[in-house]
Amino acid sequence: MTVANLQSSPAGAANDGKPIINDFTITVASPNGSGSQTSNLAIIRALFRMGIPVNGKNLFPSNIQGLPTWYIIRLSKDGYLARKEGVEVMVAWNDDTFAKDVASLAPGGVLLYSADSRLETSRDDIHIFRIPIKAIMNDFDIPIKIKKKVGNMIYVGGLAYLLDIDLERIKYGLGKELSGKQKAIDLNQSVVEAAYQWAQANWGEVTVPYQAEAMDGGFNDDKFLMIGNEASALGSVFGGCSFVSWYPITPSTSLVDYTRNYFTKLRHTADGKPTYAVIQAEDELAAIGMVLGAGWAGARAMTATSGPGVSLMAEFAGMGYFAELPGVIWNVQRMGPSTGLPTRTSQGDLMFTHFLGHGDSKQLVLLPANLKECFEFGWRSFDISEHFQTPVFVLSDLDLGMNLWTSEDFDYPDVPMDRGKVLAAEDIKEPKDFVRYLDRDGTGIGERTLPGTKSPFAAYFTRGTGHDERAVYSEDSEVWEKNMERITRKIDLSRDQLPAPVVSRMDGAKVGIISYGTNDYPIEEARDKLAKEGIATDYLRIRALPAAHAVHDFINEFDHVYLVENNYDAQMTQIIRLDMPERAADIRPINKGDGLPLSASFVIERFKELEQDS
Repeated sequence: MTVANLQSSPAGAANDGKPIINDFTITVASPNGSGSQTSNLAIIRALFRMGIPVNGKNLFPSNIQGLPTWYIIRLSKDGYLARKEGVEVMVAWNDDTFAKDVASLAPGGVLLYSADSRLETSRDDIHIFRIPIKAIMNDFDIPIKIKKKVGNMIYVGGLAYLLDIDLERIKYGLGKELSGKQKAIDLNQSVVEAAYQWAQANWGEVTVPYQAEAMDGGFNDDKFLMIGNEASALGSVFGGCSFVSWYPITPSTSLVDYTRNYFTKLRHTADGKPTYAVIQAEDELAAIGMVLGAGWAGARAMTATSGPGVSLMAEFAGMGYFAELPGVIWNVQRMGPSTGLPTRTSQGDLMFTHFLGHGDSKQLVLLPANLKECFEFGWRSFDISEHFQTPVFVLSDLDLGMNLWTSEDFDYPDVPMDRGKVLAAEDIKEPKDFVRYLDRDGTGIGERTLPGTKSPFAAYFTRGTGHDERAVYSEDSEVWEKNMERITRKIDLSRDQLPAPVVSRMDGAKVGIISYGTNDYPIEEARDKLAKEGIATDYLRIRALPAAHAVHDFINEFDHVYLVENNYDAQMTQIIRLDMPERAADIRPINKGDGLPLSASFVIERFKELEQDS
C-alpha cells in the first residue's frame, strides 16, 4: 500500500544537522481507555533496557472513557527524570486533539499519525510520518473487542523504526507488561514487527533529528523500574504491617492493591494461613477508625487515601493525636480543592495534614521523594508511629505514586522493630509501675500496654476527652494544660529523630534552595544548569515535619533562601515561616500549582526573576 505525504522535510535541521541522541521527549496523544498504556509502558521498558535514563508521566482524564490522554516519555542521557517542557516527538493518535498536538511540536520535531485519518497539517517545519492502521491490522485475525487496543502497537513499531528502538527490547517490555500471557505477548509483538516492516518498506532510509541509542553499561546498571505506590506497599509489608483498611480513591488505590498482593506472598504461616487482614471500609472515617483500633490493639495498621479522604479522617486523626494511638496514613496527593483535578499531581495537602484535627494538633509527616524513600518510609513510618505513639502521615503524590521511576536497590531494614514503650506483664508488679500518660524521662512519651496483658494493673481507659496521667477523666484546666504541654513536647522533640534533611553543597554558593518530595528532580536539574552559568546554589531537601533544626540552621547560613513547592499557596513556606518568624521575609517561595509536576525550566526562570528583583 502507498500512502501520500509520508514525510515532509522541515525547514532547517536540529543540532546543526546531527541527530540529538537520548535527549528528547515523546508524547503519545490518545483517547482515554483505548489501551495505549500497555504500548507506552512497553516503550519505556525498552528504552530502559537499552540503558537510557527514562521517565514517563501519564496525564489522563478523571471522568469518562474516550476523553484525551497524553503520555509523556522523557529520554535524558544526563539522567534527568523531571518533566521537560516542550514536545520533540508527537504520536497524534487522537483526532480530537490533533490540531493542539501538532501545534505543540517544536520546530524540527517528528509527527507520527494514522494514514487512515482525514486530518492534515500545513506545518512545513516538522517531519511528518503517516502509517496505516487498518491495512496493517487486516493481516491479523484479532477479536474485535481487543483489535483497537492491539492496534496501538502500530505506533510502537513506527517509533521503533524512526528512533531506532531495539525490537527485542520492546518484546522484553511487552513481556513485563503482559507477564504470563504468552499468546498476548506474541500477538502484540507481531503487530509491532509488522508496523516496523511496513515503515521500512514505505519510508525507506529516513533520518530524523532524534535518535535512541543504547547506553548499555551505563546509567541503568543495577537499577530497576517501579511505580511509587508499589514501592510504598512493599516497604509497608517489610515494616510489619498486618492490617489495612481503606476506601478506594485515585491515586492511592493501587497502593493497597500492591500491599494485598505482597501480603499473599509474604504474610502467612508455614501452612499457608494468612496473618493479615485487608478490609474495604464503607468510607474513610471507618478506614482510619479501624487503623487506630488495630494500632491500639498492637497491630501495625495502615490506610491509604488522598486529599478528600484525609478531610474525612480529620476527627479520628485528632483523636489519634490526643489519645496517642499509632497508625500510618498514606496520602497520595492530587489536585484540589474539592474534587479538583483528581488525576493530576499536587503537594497541596501539606499544611492541612500537618495540622489535621480540630483544636491544637500537629501531626508527624514524612515526605518521600523517590522509590527508595517510598520503601524506606513504608517501614520506618511504623517504627516512628509506635515510638511516638501517634499517627504518622506519609505524603506521596500522584506523579510519584502512579508513574514508573528508576531506582537503585532498596536498603532493607536491618534493625529490630521499634515498638516503643510497650510494657509486658512482668514489667507491671504494682500500680506505680504503669501510669499511662506519665512522662518519666522528659521525652513526653508515656508507657502503654496492649489488650490482654496479664497484669491486674495493666488496664486503662483510652479517651478522646480530657484525662490525667492515669487516663482518668478530667476537665480540670491545669490537668489539661499539663497534658497538652507533654504531647507538644513529644512532637517537638521528634524533629531530630525523624528522617533527616538531605543537603547538597556547591563551592561558592551564596544562596540556598529548600524543597521536598518529587520537586527534587527538577531542582537537581535546575542547579546543574545554573552552575553552568556560574550560579552556585546549596540545596536542602526536607524529609519530615516538624522540620529538623538542621533546616533552621541551613536558612541562617544565607541572606535569603528559595523554597520550591508544587502548590498554589506555598504551604511549606508558610510552615517554615511559622517556625522562624524572625526570618519570614527571607524565605521566598518558588511555587506553582497547575496539576503538573514542576519542570527545571520553571525553577530556573522563577529563580532568576526573584534574584533580579532582590
